[in-house]
Amino acid sequence: MRRAKRWVAVFMLMSLVLTGCSTGLEDFYKDVKPADIAKKEEPAKEEKLEQKTKKKVAETAVVEQEEEEDEEEIPEGMVKSYLTGEFVPEEQGRRRPVAIMLNNIVDACPQYGISRAGVVYEAPVEGQITRLMGIFEQYDDLDKIGSVRSCREYYIFFATEFNALYAHYGQAAYAVPYLEQDFVHNLSGLSQFGSDIYYRTSDRKAPHNAYTSYEGIQKGIADYGYSQEYDASYDGHYQFAKVGEMIELQDENGATPANLVKLDCFNHNKPWFEYDASTGKYKRFQFGDIQIDEMTGEQLTFDNILIQYTSYKPYDKNGYLNLDVIYGGEGKYITHGKAIDVRWEKDAPWGRTHYITKQNQEITMNTGKTFVAIVLDDTVDQLTIQ
Repeated sequence: MRRAKRWVAVFMLMSLVLTGCSTGLEDFYKDVKPADIAKKEEPAKEEKLEQKTKKKVAETAVVEQEEEEDEEEIPEGMVKSYLTGEFVPEEQGRRRPVAIMLNNIVDACPQYGISRAGVVYEAPVEGQITRLMGIFEQYDDLDKIGSVRSCREYYIFFATEFNALYAHYGQAAYAVPYLEQDFVHNLSGLSQFGSDIYYRTSDRKAPHNAYTSYEGIQKGIADYGYSQEYDASYDGHYQFAKVGEMIELQDENGATPANLVKLDCFNHNKPWFEYDASTGKYKRFQFGDIQIDEMTGEQLTFDNILIQYTSYKPYDKNGYLNLDVIYGGEGKYITHGKAIDVRWEKDAPWGRTHYITKQNQEITMNTGKTFVAIVLDDTVDQLTIQ
């Protein structure tokens, strides 16, 4: 498991810092930056690197040969996608993706271009509705993506895990301090560059008719002066199987059948997934019908489902939610018709979320698209897997 010991140290540090805070997690994250945490961790990183180097020198030639034979052959000009684990052209797979907030109420469905997202998040917002966030690396030919809606602060944390640019049209007041951090590279529809990035259509009523495009995103990136290269320290989010290999969750490791996954905990759209054994994918449904991409007319499908149980507090009487996306919890990993229990934890406040099995191993996921459902911990009993 990558950085497990370091995570424990960071967790203890965060716990000490947060002791005595009276206004919630937002006060801490407004002041602490990833660069500050990285500086505190640097000596440990150097020490571990030295230990790893000595160990590597001491390894036998036989072990080194086995490791070389185990490496995945990647076709020339291709790389393994950080989002899906699949082989993609290098210019696509090593360009920072864009995380786009997507409307998810009846008046805004079906979404346009959503099937191009390698990872899709769904989390509750106020009013008992959910909002989606798609993370895109393949969008160069799209002249329409959306409709695009406003930001909630926890989505900023999700986008940052992928070193993604973050596109949104508006934001809740609670998200503003996070958006103002210099490492959050967001493309706002309410900024001075909003008209370069977004446009409105006449087929739907505002606010459900704001869309973006490849051209708009590129203009916004240029306007803001953002880099499209991944940070030098970034080496991906998930651990994927080799292309062409299939991860089968084992019964002896606690795997249970998962042919139907119902998220009635999202009681507005009541989404569910059905496993199609002929394709090895999960078909997505909501609002009592299939969920399609308006661009293709085809149903959304996913290879992996991650369910993350999350504690929370209401910010105010208007229903804005302060979700804990830092301190960890329980959840599920679902793939190829089976589900296992996992716990999720982070290696730093703005770092990645790791999903750990009961055997204390980080999961290896099947290549392909992933759906991440953020489920409030007091609604877990409304989740059905059968």
